[in-house]
Amino acid sequence: MDVIFKAAKLKAGEIIGKTLASELSKKGYSACYADTKEEALSEVLKIIPENASVGIPGSVTIREIGAMEALKERGCAVYHHWNPDLAPEQRMEILQKENMSDYFLTSANAVTTDGMIVNIDGNGNRVSGMAWGRNVMIFVIGVNKIAKNLDEAISRARSATPPNVLRLNGDTPCAKTGYCINCDSPGRVCRALLILERPTFGRKTHVIVVGEDLGY
Repeated sequence: MDVIFKAAKLKAGEIIGKTLASELSKKGYSACYADTKEEALSEVLKIIPENASVGIPGSVTIREIGAMEALKERGCAVYHHWNPDLAPEQRMEILQKENMSDYFLTSANAVTTDGMIVNIDGNGNRVSGMAWGRNVMIFVIGVNKIAKNLDEAISRARSATPPNVLRLNGDTPCAKTGYCINCDSPGRVCRALLILERPTFGRKTHVIVVGEDLGY
């Protein structure tokens, strides 16, 4: 029975993933579907050439598919600010380089079935890089991020906050409750909300929908 259930879940993920990729294509994204994280990484490497610079803001998904290592192996300059050893001034420099790289590679907190991409940010570096840039934008989104409508997508995006706060050893109410309570804590990390209804003007934006659960 477990095998049957798993097969049915994978098939359902494939169907909704391909449907979403089709909706995103209609909205002007260069969208495709990948069954697995390995296939998703292959699609990423088709887009990003050797020796390019790549900015990777905070994204568990991108690390889960193995993009960091694969890009470095092909000679790409990979900029990411998740190194705890960075001094504050070094971290700020890396944040700027992320957004100024040839390619901006990230995921999303949620995406609606009709193709609206939703993200919540604390510093604003991720959402600013998603909203505007002269570089090529690439999203890799697992099927666990798909929501039926915008309200559900925003709620789903907020649900990613507690694990992120715990990962950062933050002290907010959601770190204690396990869910967002729309707090007024000084350490609140839900500070900027971005809803992409279409790719922004003049920017090539790829979306790879993956038939697996990835990220928070």
